[in-house]
Amino acid sequence: MNLLKRKFIKFICISITSSIFPVQFLVAEAKKIINPNLSDEQKNIMFNEGTERPFSSKLLKEKRKGFYHCANCGNKLFASNAKFDSGTGWPSFSESLPGAFKTKVDYSFGMKRIEYHCAKCGAHHGHVFNDGPKESGKRFCSNGLCLIFKPE
Repeated sequence: MNLLKRKFIKFICISITSSIFPVQFLVAEAKKIINPNLSDEQKNIMFNEGTERPFSSKLLKEKRKGFYHCANCGNKLFASNAKFDSGTGWPSFSESLPGAFKTKVDYSFGMKRIEYHCAKCGAHHGHVFNDGPKESGKRFCSNGLCLIFKPE
C-alpha cells in the first residue's frame, strides 16, 4: 500500500474515532481542573506531570498536626503523622489515606517509577518509592505545590 493510501486510511480512522469519542471529552474526564485559582506552575505539575524545584516547598518545614489536601479538588490525602524528612527536598509521607490515590507506571527518566494521582480529580502529585521508614517502607515524594495543609 502506498504512503498516500495509508495516510488517507489513518485520517479516516482518526476522524471516525474522534467523532464517536471526542478527545476533549476523554481528557476532561481523566483530569478535571476544578480549582480555577491554580497557578501556572501548579497546573504544569498537576496536569502535565511536571516537578517543582527541590527544597522550594514551604511545606518542607511544616510540623503542625493536621491533614494535607489536594490543591486542585480539596481531597484529603495525607495525615501529618505520616510526614517525615526524607532529605530529598520534597515533602515526603510514609503512607497516604486509604483510597486517596491511583497509581501508574512511569518510565519517563529511563527507569521504572510509580507515579500517583489524586483519586478524585486525577491530578499528578508525585512518585512513591520503596525506601521509606516505618512498616510500610513507602516514601510518597510529593510536589508541595500540589498540597494544601489544613491544621487541626
